[in-house]
Amino acid sequence: MASQDESSESRDQQLARNVSELLQELRVAQAGVQFLFGFLLAVAFTEHYARASGFEQVVHLIAVLFATASVALLTAPAAWHRVLFRQGQRPQILRVANLLMVTGLACLAVAMTATVLLLFKVVAGQAIAVVAAVVVALMFLVLWFLLQLRARRNGNGDDD
Repeated sequence: MASQDESSESRDQQLARNVSELLQELRVAQAGVQFLFGFLLAVAFTEHYARASGFEQVVHLIAVLFATASVALLTAPAAWHRVLFRQGQRPQILRVANLLMVTGLACLAVAMTATVLLLFKVVAGQAIAVVAAVVVALMFLVLWFLLQLRARRNGNGDDD
């Protein structure tokens, strides 16, 4: 059920608010992915990286690739908004930005999971690393996607 404030908004006001909320959400996600991206770039210039196994280097490159994709996907909605600003394209901006953001979050989850796999492999060994990566991947899957899909399916987000 819509709040009194939401029901009194015009369509344009609602779209403007939705764009503003989306851009604020992107700011939160971008901070995390930019920090991770910087860390991943710095790793390649360490002494340990030169001695890393082929597995470790491949996992690192996968993490860098998905972090890069995440940066691109999570910054793209701001570019869409800026380019289409005041062109009457808010509904399209919101549709595309939502898809880009969800895809960017999925890429971020893969990058972070690969980073956990890499760190645990170096510190604790491959078996523990695989367990940790599976736990982290499941955490992202549940917290970022499955709970929301369940709420969407229920229609109002309330538990049955």
